[in-house]
This record gives sequence, structure tokens and C-alpha cells, in this order.
Amino acid sequence: MTFLTGWGRTAPTPAQVVRPRTTEELAKLLADRPRRGLIARGLGRSYGDAAQNAGGVVVDCADLDLGWSLDQESGTVTASAGTSLHDLMSALVPRGWFVPVTPGTRYVTVGGAVAADIHGKNHHVDSSFGAHVTSLTLATADGSIRVLTPGDRLFWATVGGMGLTGVILSATFTCVPVETSRFKVDVEQARNLDHVIELMAEGDHRYRYTVAWIDLLATGAHTGRAVLTRGNHALREDVRSAAPLAYAPRPLLTTPPWVPNGLLNRWTLRAFNEAWYHKSPRVRRGVIQSLTTFFHPLDGVRDWNRLYGSRGLLQYQFAVPDEGLETLRRIVARLSAHGVASFLTVLKRFGPGTPGHLSFPMPGWTLALDIPAGVPGLDRLLTLFDEWVAAAGGRLYLAKDSRMSAETLRATYPRLGEWREIRSSVDPDGVFRSDLARRLGL
Repeated sequence: MTFLTGWGRTAPTPAQVVRPRTTEELAKLLADRPRRGLIARGLGRSYGDAAQNAGGVVVDCADLDLGWSLDQESGTVTASAGTSLHDLMSALVPRGWFVPVTPGTRYVTVGGAVAADIHGKNHHVDSSFGAHVTSLTLATADGSIRVLTPGDRLFWATVGGMGLTGVILSATFTCVPVETSRFKVDVEQARNLDHVIELMAEGDHRYRYTVAWIDLLATGAHTGRAVLTRGNHALREDVRSAAPLAYAPRPLLTTPPWVPNGLLNRWTLRAFNEAWYHKSPRVRRGVIQSLTTFFHPLDGVRDWNRLYGSRGLLQYQFAVPDEGLETLRRIVARLSAHGVASFLTVLKRFGPGTPGHLSFPMPGWTLALDIPAGVPGLDRLLTLFDEWVAAAGGRLYLAKDSRMSAETLRATYPRLGEWREIRSSVDPDGVFRSDLARRLGL
């Protein structure tokens, strides 16, 4: 048995980890029907317990029929589920193509991108990853291999389905043509939350990618002050380089294995936030940034989650529709008043979502925050926020969740019953299970 956690490094549970290399080896695992079930795992970047299975089997998909191909003319990629976005981008960008969606880390697999229906800074324009998938292959509980397209109900139960409909083997999706590996970026300060909301609502349509960093420790008239970063793919004429498509990212630093608990607290983060906000320009247009700087700054520090110490971290991410904007304001105000020390708090706008039954994004707004685990009173505070989000017609992100209740899930995912019906039809004995599934009654 191996003890596993999510990226938050909380609630470890033991499981038998197996690493099949072929679909035949996977079929044998499915035929054995382990008593506590099995769940697929990629690079372990879900923050909570989605890729854990206490007492059961966890299928590490890193070597499962690994490979990918590109149609250079159409930009269509077919990749095995274990292929990482890091490897794909390292190969695709120099060829003039960019993945349709990337989250804040490039160290996620294609299978994980589909299972969590990941979103990025471009959701208001391009939706989430599942919107760009034209087909996927899935190993189901009976051992069969099914090729699914968006016309299949099982396709949309799998997109965002957190690996509970089967083991995703591969996906075919369309990419974005690019002239360079750089981005042309506008940066500006916002004096408070209402100001940044106004800026985003007024101007986000001019940018493919947009995100705001929020200072939760600012108070009074500065509550929710922000640094707004928005950009588009830089054109060849914008970049003075003999190799405009060059892209070879690598971590620059490594977090030591032991970091004292409490290093990230309201005092150290208050100092960091002050420095970060004031070093940002009031307004600067047309800054050329690298892909890594613009999308994946934390990937420059290997194992950055260790900075939170042995207790780990909790990420809380919610979405509310446009008419639920007052709930976003209330939550930010309460977090600021409570002095919650979140190292990274980001605000984004969502556009139309996918038909995925358990897909997280909805048209509106989303806020994500990283909080050191074990903060006194945190669970009560977040439970209150759960109630506010549900009342506003919003929801929490399953790929980030480690504490939501089954009641909250039922109240916030209106197509849950339909998803359960589809899942039961393809996996009547519940072969695919995870700690998240048990906790939420999935």
C-alpha cells in the first residue's frame, strides 16, 4: 500500500498503486474487480481527494499507451491520457500550435484535463477543455473500449466526471494556431474589488486571456484591491527574436522537503501582498511576456505546495452567475475582515460552459484561494460560504475540493441525478470509486 494525497497534501489514504503500460494490462485490472474499486490518477494535481481510493486500487496512467500525434494542417491532436500538457506544449508551441486551455499549471495530464474539464484564463472566450474535445476513448467497467463523441451522453458524463465513468485512454482535441510563444500583456492596478469588477466587465472582451490577483488582506476602501493582467498571443511583428516560437520551460527552484509550519501566515503574506501590489504598474500596455511568466509562474518552483508546511493547504474555488455578484462581494469582504491568509487569490470571468453534467464553470465569476490548512475557524467560515454560493445559484469546483458536503453537492449541481443515471448504466457495480466519490455520495 502507498499513502497518497492530492496537491494540497491533506488527508492521506493508503491504496495499491498500479502502473499498466497497455490497455490489455488495464483490462486485466478491470476484470479482477477489486473489492474497494479503482480510480485513475494522472500527475496528482487535484488539490483534494479526487485521485485517492482508500484501501482500493489507484491506476497510475503515466505509461498507459503513451504517445500523441498532430495533424499539422488542422491543429488536431490525439494524445494518450497520461500525456502531460507540459510535454505537449513543449512539442506543439515550436510547431506553431498552443493547447486550447491550460490551467495555472502545465503539469496536468490530458486525462485529467478531460475528467476535471479544466478551465483557464480564456474561459470567457473559449470555454473549458471539454469544448475542444472531438472524441475520446474510455475503458469502461466491463472491460470494453468505447470511442465517444459529443453526441454521446456518456461523453458529457465523462467530461468533468472526475474519472468515475471509466478510465480515459486518449482524447482528440483542436489546438490554437500561434505565431510566437509570447504574449502581449496589459497590466493595471485596481483600487478595490468593485473597481476590478468594473474593469473586467467593461474590457475583457478585448482579450483572450484575463485574470486578476486579489489582495484579501487589504481592508476598508481598499478591500479586494487587485492587479489585473490581460493579454493575447503576441504576433510575429510584436517579438524581436530570431526564434519567436522557442519554448523550453524548466523549474528554476526547488522547495526544500521540510518547511516549517506557519511560514505562510497573515503577517508574511501581508508583507508579500504590499510588495506585489506596489511593484505592479498602475497601468502598462503591451508588455511582452513569456508563456511561463504569463500562465505558469508557480511551475518555476518545483513542489511549491511544500511551502505550506506539513499540514498542507486547502484550495477553495467557487463560481457564481452574474446575478450572484453580490455573493462574491460578501465573501471577499468576510475573508478580508477575517484576515484569511491566502497566498494566491485569483478572480476570473466565465463564459458559457460545456454540457458536462458535473462540469464546474458557468457564465459569471469565479474566485479561487489557497489557504494554509488548520486555520482556526476556517471550516465554519467556508461552510457559511457554501450556503451563500448555493443560494446564489453557484457551485464549488470538484477538482479543488477537499471538504464539501454531499448536501452542498446536491444543491449546486442540478444535473447530478442525470449523471448518476448514466454512470449506473455503464458501471452498475460501482467499480470506479474514489475518496471524493465516497465523501460526496457519488
